[in-house]
Amino acid sequence: MQKTGSRKLIASNKKARHDYTIIKTYEAGIALLGTEVKSARAGKVSIVEAFAQERDGELMLHGLYIGEYAYGNRLNHSPRRIRKLLLHRIEINKILDKVRDRGVTLIPLSMYFENGWAKIELGLARGKTDYDKRQAIAERDAKAEIAREFGRHLKGIKR
Repeated sequence: MQKTGSRKLIASNKKARHDYTIIKTYEAGIALLGTEVKSARAGKVSIVEAFAQERDGELMLHGLYIGEYAYGNRLNHSPRRIRKLLLHRIEINKILDKVRDRGVTLIPLSMYFENGWAKIELGLARGKTDYDKRQAIAERDAKAEIAREFGRHLKGIKR
């Protein structure tokens, strides 16, 4: 786990920013069982396949993998159970209004502990086309090349 101030990063979804255009981000709490918290602190979490969906007016997180706790007993949790996201009703309503638009989804970007509480960063996202992905890669490569040339210029190295 990586510690940033009072925030300990558990898992991040790096591929999400490649596959989706992130419109807006939200921070939500997540309802976990005791063995899930212990397993998450051990770093046995994967959010790559996870997504959030509405069920009975609540936001639920599907596909989040939290491995079984090694020292758990017969009451250990199920690794891929559906988990409730903890948000204020006003935030839930705003998110649901936006998710109902065509092509917009809610995906987790990272999971972390902040001041002892399990939090998840959600992104309101729209899928990228192959063209958008190629364009993003080309922009990243161009920026890297400019930075390399600028570094060479500062050091006085000629090609």
